Amino acid sequence: MKTIGMIGGMSWESTLPYYRLVNETVRDTLGGLHSARVLLHSVDFHQIEALQHAGDWDAAGEAMAEAARALHAGGADFIVLCTNTMHKVADAITGATPLPLLHIADATADALAAAGIARVGLLGTRFTMEQDFYRARLQARGFEVLVPEEEDRGQVHRIIYDELCQGVIRDDARATYRQVMARLAAAGAQGIILGCTEISLLVDQTDADVPLFDTTTLHARAAALHALAA
Repeated sequence: MKTIGMIGGMSWESTLPYYRLVNETVRDTLGGLHSARVLLHSVDFHQIEALQHAGDWDAAGEAMAEAARALHAGGADFIVLCTNTMHKVADAITGATPLPLLHIADATADALAAAGIARVGLLGTRFTMEQDFYRARLQARGFEVLVPEEEDRGQVHRIIYDELCQGVIRDDARATYRQVMARLAAAGAQGIILGCTEISLLVDQTDADVPLFDTTTLHARAAALHALAA
């Protein structure tokens, strides 16, 4: 079994289900008392969030590179970045060590393709919804990506940082997300990507009339299966 090097803590609220899902997948695949080989480098999200909103992506990338180097030194065989937004600096990670990075958008694209989805809505931070680093990777696989209107993007982003990343789960936030997802479906989305690893703490398939693609679950399970592959 390969050793998974996880860069987490962004936020730790969503790193917890990553660890659980990775181990559940290994257990369900191998049976018995099997569990995953994992190294976790968890960062201080307060510092990373400040760099994100200051637009200092070079410094944010160096923080991720430092984490990757630590995982490499610790014996990891590949890297899993347990967040969507920080894949903006994926090149900083892959440039820091020879270890491969299991990209979250690729795991998501594989699931979309398997489901026969062509046009998909994307929820996430403003960075993920508005910038090209994530959408372009999906578009390169042939998917049309829809994002919410400006006001909805602001609400989705605010709820992530002000509530979900701090473990706050509110019914009014869930209602807001339900409305945003309904508008994306009305605009033609055949499915919706929960493109921030905290969103699945708030909503699930019962909250939408189109299929939801939870990036946390998809990425964690892909990591476990990659660790088990020959």
